[in-house]
Amino acid sequence: MSDGDRPLVGVTLGDPAGVGPEIVLKALAEPDVYEQARPLVFGDRVALERAGAALGRPPELRTVDRPAEGRYRVGAIDFLDVGSPDLDELTWGRVQPAAGRAAFRYVERAVQLALAEEIDAIATAPINKEALQLGGVPHLDHTTALARLTNSPDTLTMFTVGRLRIFFMARHMSMRAACDEVTTENVHATLVKAHKALVRFGEPGASIAVAALNPHGGEHGMFGREEIDEIAPGVERARADGVDAHGPIPADAVFHQCLQGRWDAVLSLHHDQGHIAAKTLDFERTIAITTGLPFIRSSVDHGTAFDIAGQGIAGATGMAESIRLAAKYARLLDANAA
Repeated sequence: MSDGDRPLVGVTLGDPAGVGPEIVLKALAEPDVYEQARPLVFGDRVALERAGAALGRPPELRTVDRPAEGRYRVGAIDFLDVGSPDLDELTWGRVQPAAGRAAFRYVERAVQLALAEEIDAIATAPINKEALQLGGVPHLDHTTALARLTNSPDTLTMFTVGRLRIFFMARHMSMRAACDEVTTENVHATLVKAHKALVRFGEPGASIAVAALNPHGGEHGMFGREEIDEIAPGVERARADGVDAHGPIPADAVFHQCLQGRWDAVLSLHHDQGHIAAKTLDFERTIAITTGLPFIRSSVDHGTAFDIAGQGIAGATGMAESIRLAAKYARLLDANAA
């Protein structure tokens, strides 16, 4: 990390048929992004030029072969052309195999350079899971792809928005399957992984509150026994391992408590439990950080927005915030690794 401690952040375009290329161009028009990061775009020229046409302003692209060649100054976008085939017939706002393959290629190339320590972090624009599958990509989503590409078995998603930080135990699965995931072993293991992530960020004493699964925390078994039989024992096991874990605490209170400063982070047991809390607070600035990787990865927490793709109206607040937070957490990792 150099150039005034501005981390070099690889920015992947996401699905080129979605809003990813547009919001990347908009985000990189904000001067303050360059004050905190050196953003390098991973994508295809055709995708960026199509997005520029949608915005009514052709982008000035500075093509580089290696990250060290970039200038990283606002006004011209430093760009590594991944060179995906089959994008000439790309259609805005549709699930397409070629778009799924291209989106994965952007991430794959960025990961290669992150592992080679040529970039410090990755900020990803949204992908489409169906397009990935149609394109023959053997990964469900960004997180599973990153875990396998880096051989990282202990990845975890952490949302950050304002003072609120939320870790997730179960995510992309049915509600029924998520309830089945609520076991002592899973609660304990997830708390340990969350604690390790916070230690890497320089917070070894951070407190983590666990959201309850049932209404009112189960009311001593009246509304379900998961809190008694699985969650509380998982919390106690984590505490025995040195984690400052607390709970279970009713989910309708615990996120507010974290905002008020009572806890440093919250463990959400399933996808919507934490998503609703974060996105209600500030939808656009809710950013996902993938922990447990050799490097920082951040992402907007919205989808490809196929319904408005190519219209030039997608907001870029989240994309700009994602790049800024990738730089922030990369600096934290660097400082605490020293």
